[in-house]
Amino acid sequence: MGMGAGFLGQTATMLGLPDHIRAYLFDLDGVLTQTAKVHAAAWKTMFDGFLREEARRTGDDFVPFDPVEDYDRYVDGRPRLDGTRTFLSSRSIELPEGSSADGPGVRSVQGLSASKNDLVLRLIREQGVQPYAGSVEYLHRLRVLGLPRAVVSSSANCRDVLKAAGIEGLFDVVIDGETARRQGLPGKPAPDTYLAAAEALKTAPEHAAVFEDALAGVASGRAGGFGVVVGVNRTGQAQALREHGADLVVDDLSELIEGEPV
Repeated sequence: MGMGAGFLGQTATMLGLPDHIRAYLFDLDGVLTQTAKVHAAAWKTMFDGFLREEARRTGDDFVPFDPVEDYDRYVDGRPRLDGTRTFLSSRSIELPEGSSADGPGVRSVQGLSASKNDLVLRLIREQGVQPYAGSVEYLHRLRVLGLPRAVVSSSANCRDVLKAAGIEGLFDVVIDGETARRQGLPGKPAPDTYLAAAEALKTAPEHAAVFEDALAGVASGRAGGFGVVVGVNRTGQAQALREHGADLVVDDLSELIEGEPV
């Protein structure tokens, strides 16, 4: 027997969201798993090494990558290559695009991106992947209630991270960097990957919720016309999340849960 609109509305309200929400779309790093800080560390290590070499090459001062300001503004939530390009542009640095064959150490957008990916995979192998307890509790409630759930991540390593965190079985749909590449979908802040997830869940965007910790991510949720965009404030940027499109901001998904556990 299907669930009526009244039941669904009551359920959405119990989960801290407007009563017209029917599907739940989650970013991965920083919303579900504590990997955003791993990514920030990998970006800083990669860019600082590159920027030191550039300073030596050009004679300019070395200005390090800021793992908060630069990370939030230029790379967080974006596909890896887009993050590399956006940050380099912010420093007025032009590099050749290179090719996917460029490995770490090659002075190209592809080479720098490969270096970053190698670093983040090494950190994940060394440190493991921890999910946020409040997010896991929220996901379990959604599953018990039979509500549609999707992960929408720019990461090409999304499925490996979900598996490492032990939460790969909690989703109906995964839209990741590999999906975007195959389908030719532009990454965040464009809304296309979230729209693809809503379509896969057979839900109109206005009846879906987006959960994001990245400024580019909340911007993509707003651009897609989603029913509600939840900003997850892990790094003290609540106001910036609102300015980029979040309808409500929480520090953890546990804040959205009301009443006794399901």
